[in-house]
Amino acid sequence: MPRMAPPPFSSSVTVPVALAWVLVVAASLAGADDPYRYFTWTVTYGPINPLGATQQGILINGQFPGPRIDCVTNDNLIVNVINKLDEPFLITWNGIKQRKNSWQDGVAGTNCPIPPGANYTYKFQSKDQIGTFTYFPSLAMHRAGGGFGALNVYQRPAIPVPYPPPAGDFTLLVGDWYKAGHKQLRQTLDAAGSLPSPDGLLINGIQSAAFVGNQGKTYLFRVSNVGLKTSINVRIQNHSLKLVEVEGTHPVQNVYDSLDVHVGQSVAFLVTLDKAPHDYAVVASTRFSPAALTVVGTLHYTGASSRAPGPLPAGPPEQFDWSMNQARSFRWNLTASAARPNPQGSFHYGAIPTSRTLVLANSAPVIAGRRRRAVNSVSFVTPDTPLKLADNFNIANVIAWDSVPARPDGGAPRPGTPVARLNLHEFVEVVFQNTVNELQSWHLDGYDFWVVGYGNGQWTENQRQTYNLVDAQARHTVQVYPNGWSAILVSLDNQGMWNLRSASWDRQYLGQQLYLRVWTAEQSFANEYSIPSNAILCGRAAGLPH
Repeated sequence: MPRMAPPPFSSSVTVPVALAWVLVVAASLAGADDPYRYFTWTVTYGPINPLGATQQGILINGQFPGPRIDCVTNDNLIVNVINKLDEPFLITWNGIKQRKNSWQDGVAGTNCPIPPGANYTYKFQSKDQIGTFTYFPSLAMHRAGGGFGALNVYQRPAIPVPYPPPAGDFTLLVGDWYKAGHKQLRQTLDAAGSLPSPDGLLINGIQSAAFVGNQGKTYLFRVSNVGLKTSINVRIQNHSLKLVEVEGTHPVQNVYDSLDVHVGQSVAFLVTLDKAPHDYAVVASTRFSPAALTVVGTLHYTGASSRAPGPLPAGPPEQFDWSMNQARSFRWNLTASAARPNPQGSFHYGAIPTSRTLVLANSAPVIAGRRRRAVNSVSFVTPDTPLKLADNFNIANVIAWDSVPARPDGGAPRPGTPVARLNLHEFVEVVFQNTVNELQSWHLDGYDFWVVGYGNGQWTENQRQTYNLVDAQARHTVQVYPNGWSAILVSLDNQGMWNLRSASWDRQYLGQQLYLRVWTAEQSFANEYSIPSNAILCGRAAGLPH
C-alpha cells in the first residue's frame, strides 16, 4: 500500500478534487480489505501570528492548525506522531469512537505520553462513522498552543447521504485564543484556578479566513469549536444555513439564520450561493462570555469585486433560553442512513429500559488550598500509570473504583482517580447537573448518545416526562446551561476505558472528569482488542511484558 500524505490545510479551497480522489480509491477497493492511510506527523514548536503578534505555537509538520485528515468510513488510519517538544505529548481523536480500541484514544487515562524525542504510532479505524470530527493535544494545556486539526470522514459510495452532493466543502475550525502560551496558562490555572477571558477568536488559525465558491452552487460548511472554553455563534451574511450533520449523525434539515456551537461540538450545514456576486461576511462571535469577541471571514463569490452592502449580521439574543430552544429544535432524522445502510431510526432508543442512572454535578471546590473542579465532589488527579494499563495488568492502588457517587451526596471535596464500572450492553441514563452560573460542555469518548432533555433548575425524576424518546439528536458533546441540567441516554456497546470529561479544557485540567470502564467477563476480540504491541509503558507498568 503506498504512503498517502494528508492534504495541505487551506481555508480558501474547497475539497471536491481531494474528495473525488478519496472516493475513487474507496470504490476501487470495494470488496477488498478496508484501505489503509499512512501519516507521519512531526510535532514541534514554531512561530505563529494569529492575533497580530508573534507567539510560540505547537505545529504539526510545520502547520498551524495541523494537517486535515480526509478519509472514508472504515478506513484504517496509521498516524506516526514524532514528539519534538520539550514535554510529553498525546493526541486524542475527538468524536472517533475507537470501536473496541480505547488503547488508541490518546488521553492520559488510556495512553502513556509520548516522551520528548520519541514517537508513537496510532492505529485506528473510522469504523461505521461519517461526519465532521477533530483531533487535538490532550495533555496539560497543549491545546492552547495549537496541535489541533480537522478529521473529516466521508461516506462510502454505496451509502447515500440525505442531500444532493455539494459542489465542495469547507472546514472551519473556530475557537477562542490567548496571547499567553500554554505553559503560562497552565501556571495561571495552577495558581488561580481559572483563566481570564480570551484575547480573540480565530477561524482556521487566523482572523481573515476566506472561502471561495461559484454563484448558484451549494457548499457544505463543516464547523467545529476547537477553543478552550468559549461557546460561539456562527452565521453568514444574507445566507441561510441548512443543518445536515451533527457530530456524525443526520438531523432533520431545519434552516437557521445562525447556529450556536459549544466547546468540543461540530455541525455541518449547506449554504447555497444564491445572492448577487459579492464578498459576504462569515461571522463567528462569542456567546455568554464576559468578553464580546468577533472574528469575520469572507465568503467570496467567484468574480466578485466588492463587499456586500449592509452591516455585519447581528448575533442572536444573549439569552440562554434562546440557545436552549435552538438545541431542542435539533432532531434526529429517523429515515436517513448514517454510515450503514439501515436508517438511523431503526434503533428505537426510547423503548429500551435503562439499567441505571448517573446524576453528575459539577462544582468548584478548594482542595488543599487550591481551586479545583470536581464531579460529585471528586476532583480527578491524573495518576502516573494510565488507568487502562493498571486495569490490564491488575496493578493495585491506582484506580479508585466507583468512587464517584451515582448521585451528589454532599460529601467533602476530595481528589481521586475515579473509574465507574459498567457492564457491556447496559443502557444508561446520565444527567449532567450544572451548579454554577456558567455554561458547561460535556464529552464522552467512545460513544455518541441521545440528548433527550434540557432544563432549568434542579433535575428530578419527574423531568423524565419531558424527555424526547422518539427523535432526540444524537451527538458526542452536550451543553448544559447555567444552573440547569441536560439528560442523555447511551447504549454501552463499546468495551474499553472511556473518558467522560468537561470539554472546557480549563475545567478538565482542574479535575472535572472521570472514566467509565465498560467491560464484560467474556474476553474476545469481538468485544475488545488486546494491548498494542507498540504500546508505551510507563509508571508502574514500565517494563512489564505485553
